[in-house]
Amino acid sequence: MKASILSADEMRRALTRIAHEILERNKGAENLALIGIHTRGIPIAARLAAKLQELEGVDVPLGRLDITLYRDDLSEIAKQPIIRETEVPFDLDRRRVVLVDDVLYTGRTVRAALDALIDLGRPEGIQLAVLVDRGHRELPIRADYVGKNLPTAKSEVVKVKLQETDGTDGVELWDLEEVQAAQQ
Repeated sequence: MKASILSADEMRRALTRIAHEILERNKGAENLALIGIHTRGIPIAARLAAKLQELEGVDVPLGRLDITLYRDDLSEIAKQPIIRETEVPFDLDRRRVVLVDDVLYTGRTVRAALDALIDLGRPEGIQLAVLVDRGHRELPIRADYVGKNLPTAKSEVVKVKLQETDGTDGVELWDLEEVQAAQQ
């Protein structure tokens, strides 16, 4: 590991700030829905929903979105990609949807998520919340809510660790070579 970027407490504070920003921008939580992008966007969305409930006393509908079949690099990922469940148990029409992901990088994941979401309905508006924005956009996409702006080199990897998926909370910066060596 090259550096620890966010501790568990810093991550909690960043998500609390994002929740406040969502409420401020949307003038409350009415007609709002959160949709997490597989994998780590889902628990982040759940944490934001819990914080919105705590702050406003309103249960914000929560969904999960699998973008695998919408990716433009599907053939490069795997011969047999893993398809996960998309679950949006509410009508998107007349809702403001906040898409939630862990890291914003090239913008291609968000583009795929937008395509997948539009196939499910026509929201009033779509906003984007990410825990980390690391730059290097290839598409004209930006986040509305960012926990941490982290300028990186393309030779670096941002690893978001969540209690729900990894047993611990934190954000780490790694050299790509270290990550590749560990995978072999």
